[in-house]
Amino acid sequence: MRPVTDLKRSVAPFHVITDMVPAGDQPQAIAEIERRIRAGETDTVLLGATGTGKTASVAWIAERVQRPVLVMLPNKTLAAQFANELREMLPNNAIEYFVSYYDYYQPEAYVPQTDTYIEKDSSINSEVERLRHSATNSLLTRRDTIVVSSVSCIYGLGTPQEYVDRMLTVKIGDTIERDALLRKLVGMQYNRNDLAFTRGTFRVRGDTIEIIPMYEELAVRIEMFGDEIERLMTLHPLTGEVISEDTELYVFPASHYVAGPERMERALAGIETELADRLGELERGGKLLEAQRLRMRTTYDIEMMRQVGSCSGIENYSRHIDGREAGSPPNTLLDYFPEDFLLVIDESHNTVPQIGAMYEGDVSRKRVLVEHGFRLPSAIDNRPLTWDEFLDRIGQTIYLSATPGPYELRRVGGDVVEQVIRPTGLIDPEVIIKPTKGQIDDLLHEIGLRAERDERVLVTTLTKRMAEDLTDYLLENGVRARYLHSEVDTLRRVELLRELRLGEYDVLVGINLLREGLDLPEVSLVAILDADKEGFLRSGTSLIQTIGRAARNVSGQVHMYADRVTPSMQRAIDETNRRRDKQVAYNTAHGVDPQPLRKRIADILDQIVREDADTEQLIGGGGRQQSRGKAPVPGLSSRARAAAQTTGGGLARGELVDLISGLTEQMHAAAAELQFEVAARLRDEIRELKHELRGMHAAGV
Repeated sequence: MRPVTDLKRSVAPFHVITDMVPAGDQPQAIAEIERRIRAGETDTVLLGATGTGKTASVAWIAERVQRPVLVMLPNKTLAAQFANELREMLPNNAIEYFVSYYDYYQPEAYVPQTDTYIEKDSSINSEVERLRHSATNSLLTRRDTIVVSSVSCIYGLGTPQEYVDRMLTVKIGDTIERDALLRKLVGMQYNRNDLAFTRGTFRVRGDTIEIIPMYEELAVRIEMFGDEIERLMTLHPLTGEVISEDTELYVFPASHYVAGPERMERALAGIETELADRLGELERGGKLLEAQRLRMRTTYDIEMMRQVGSCSGIENYSRHIDGREAGSPPNTLLDYFPEDFLLVIDESHNTVPQIGAMYEGDVSRKRVLVEHGFRLPSAIDNRPLTWDEFLDRIGQTIYLSATPGPYELRRVGGDVVEQVIRPTGLIDPEVIIKPTKGQIDDLLHEIGLRAERDERVLVTTLTKRMAEDLTDYLLENGVRARYLHSEVDTLRRVELLRELRLGEYDVLVGINLLREGLDLPEVSLVAILDADKEGFLRSGTSLIQTIGRAARNVSGQVHMYADRVTPSMQRAIDETNRRRDKQVAYNTAHGVDPQPLRKRIADILDQIVREDADTEQLIGGGGRQQSRGKAPVPGLSSRARAAAQTTGGGLARGELVDLISGLTEQMHAAAAELQFEVAARLRDEIRELKHELRGMHAAGV
């Protein structure tokens, strides 16, 4: 199902801007994928090794086929990394990021065995929420859009047609009553707040209305003369600086779950009918407690929706709001794409099973809630897509993986496109099998050799307890080591990886977190303990992925500690040797001398550290103060520009220094709250201000 709207999408082309050119076997892979897409083949598998530029290939493919693209990845971290790399190559196109907006999410649940009801508890990241709205906005208004998403894109989202129908469109010269305009904004779930002007709110000053759309960082201003729209502007919400004068503006709703009065009345009537039917069932079955629960909570929700247009957990009534039949699939992000979009599934061996597993896990929890009177049966229809429903909504698909799964391989009959040659000439690591007897002493010796060469080591274990115990033992023996597993705080994980690359310690011990998508060029040794313990963490796929962590270093090696060679080990070793042979042949034919990969340490925390050092040198340490409790306030350098325009000159040196220090505090606060998009923008503004300050130094001001 696709939205049928009158909204025209802009047709700006995808255009890659980079100094890089396709190299290695990239040109052949890109050309073959393009050929298969144009030939109408529904499925293509790109078997790509670590460091061969799969992300760059996606950018070049988008440029060639000129179609909207959805990229799905197994988690938020890999999605953010993929999106950032695409933005670098396609700076003038819409590269959007769509993941779950919950920093913390405890779903509503009921445990009958202990009569325990767990209320939904969540913490919403407002910046990620903005990015979600930005993604749907771009999809509905422009063709040159790539959305990089986690599997959350198959979860229920509001109806795209209603989302467009509820959009506010204003043009200079239009006639509309001011109060009618305000009521329309409220109906779109915008809140009036004349004091705190934040995203998703509007304020009114006489005949002037200002709105910050949910998906924007800038505000829009509507100036009226009586009932006529006289002037339209886009402006900076903090400084009031006018960015542009407009003749026409549109504002999408502040929620994806929005409905007009007629649709909402139909929905409420449907909910009331279902409630009466369900209460009858429960009472006839003697479930009076369950009936009372359901009556109280549902009538309260109905009254909230009738009065304010929304309620907590409104998504549980999405079937009625959408006007869908019982059991029918929900609308999702996929429905916001045009029919001809191209799907790219990265790390497909992990992502494909996730897509198939989401439905049952969600529905089993909701069935218990419905059975015990906490929700209406229609709540079950607020769910992710089933696998078959997902397949019905996609078209041509590219699967990316170093280890394609059986599903993808069946789809293409084993006919994959290979991209395993690294332009740098780096060869897959040598795999060495060692006995388990004396493995820790041997590991200590190998770590010592790497530490002398200023190289890093990854050690993979099977359990959290073993990771912690091994780390303690290494520390007792003078090794600078840390451990990383799922119980480590999210921000701390990012810091640990940065510190490893910077050489603040030498060994990182972990479990399966050290597999897909971890780019650590400084790592020259990956040690796999208990390599012969067959299972998920020691399957052929997992071992190949783990081996890949040492594939970005010229002297990379993998040591498998095992007393026998399992079929999984043999498969991983054979595939690694095949890729080694292919890379060696390429290097010999083209005279390539393998070069170490000097990939920048891309996380924002490292950039902040470098920015701090530069700021300290420039202004004497003003940037080293960290204010972790403050909310980030982007755009302060725009205030400086506005002040300079007002006074007819620039800021004084002291004012500029204070401004840089203040922005630095806000940058640290944003990074501490994992608002990396905001932190990156603040970093750019700091650099701009420091450029002005250096100009003052050079001029002797």
